[in-house]
Amino acid sequence: MEEFLSTYGIDQETFRIIILPLMIFFARIMDVSINTIRIIFVMTGRKLISTILGFFESLIWLLAIGQIFQHIDNVYSYIAYPAGFAAGIMVGMLIEERLALGNVVVRVISSEDLSGLINVLETQKVRYTLVSAQSGTGEEKLLFTVVKRDNLPLLQAEIQNHVPSAFYTVESVKSASEAGILAEQPSRRGIGTWLTSIKRK
Repeated sequence: MEEFLSTYGIDQETFRIIILPLMIFFARIMDVSINTIRIIFVMTGRKLISTILGFFESLIWLLAIGQIFQHIDNVYSYIAYPAGFAAGIMVGMLIEERLALGNVVVRVISSEDLSGLINVLETQKVRYTLVSAQSGTGEEKLLFTVVKRDNLPLLQAEIQNHVPSAFYTVESVKSASEAGILAEQPSRRGIGTWLTSIKRK
């Protein structure tokens, strides 16, 4: 290691204070980000990719923790480790939002007329179920539908447009035999398009 550092003009003190903490910091960002994405893949039933991500997550973690044990007296490493963990959570969440994986079930509850929203769903060929219900304030209508998560913002916009006072919930679905697809382009993009746009920039 000393010969390698001297080749690039890096002294031991610079390595201890700057280089090593940065290595640990970015390693933690990588393994925590992978962990966040892996959990999403596990929830959506993608076994193979979840297993592969788990391998690299563990490998990166071992490399990071190994460096800490090799430099047990380096206080900067102990700062970089939790800092990388916290940053990794944020990065993982941002990546997960970009991926927009899986399907979601949307439940809309309202006493108002839902015909406008139903027309939109039928026009866009989105399957739904409408149920009559009773609440403490009187009769309600309960509408169920399953859509791709990437198209959720479009459906939420339609709900706000047609029944702005409606109460609705969104819940992740591990698997569905069929999910409705809105014809318009979603506001969020898949990983392929996202990576292509980054490459072009």
